[in-house]
Amino acid sequence: MSDESEVRYKVAEAARLAGVSASTLRLWESQQLVVPVRSPSGHRQYLASDIARLRRIAWYRAERGLNPAAIREALLTEDEGDAATPAPGGETNTIGRKLRALRHARGLTLEQVAGDVGITASVLSTLERTSQGVSFAVLHAIAAFFDTTVSSLSGDDGLRDGSMVKSGEWRTWPQTTPGLTVQILAEGRNQMDCHRFVLAPGASSEGAYRHEGEEFIHVLSGRIEIILDGQEFHDLQPGDSLYFESRRHHAWTNRHDGETVLLWINTPPTF
Repeated sequence: MSDESEVRYKVAEAARLAGVSASTLRLWESQQLVVPVRSPSGHRQYLASDIARLRRIAWYRAERGLNPAAIREALLTEDEGDAATPAPGGETNTIGRKLRALRHARGLTLEQVAGDVGITASVLSTLERTSQGVSFAVLHAIAAFFDTTVSSLSGDDGLRDGSMVKSGEWRTWPQTTPGLTVQILAEGRNQMDCHRFVLAPGASSEGAYRHEGEEFIHVLSGRIEIILDGQEFHDLQPGDSLYFESRRHHAWTNRHDGETVLLWINTPPTF
């Protein structure tokens, strides 16, 4: 059974759970009080953490009579206060804790980081608290802002001894992006990031990203579309491979009606 934090609620369901109308949810989104994730087709989807936030917004509005600006400030104050409270899920919140620590070490607010990255403070707050709710492209942008890598945030701590990783014993990144599972195929601080990507139907990077280095992709099963620089399209199927420079903008989408499994290697480890 999936964890409740992984459930996605449609607008009507979220409105019912929060005790408000669907139009109110859209209004609150326009006021940047809450920002839902988007499905591959662009539909709004609310996480369990979003439902809790919606209920807090409704309470502040009804019981305290606060305007949107005051509600936003109250919510941000709550989020900052959560820093000393471990989030449920233990290791599943690793990325969020690391990002919060990096932000605090630089003395930055949620708004400052979110503004530079191009997201809202509420989205960044949700990521810090739950390690969920952003696209792969956004996660990469946040890692770059803090001069680190997605790999470092997700899986390079607690390295195991030895160069061999037996089949099925891969360590897995915390699942930050819906539909994406990343498994570590080579332990240690090496010159290559070696990963096994498992993409659910419709999973995508939801935008392009780039970094230094070179990349190699080999499709084990399924089908994936890789787009380079927004104009070069590659439809890869089982047995196909692609090699490209990482500094090129690249985006991807699972075009298979089932899972797509990839061998994905980056060198040097700038991913």
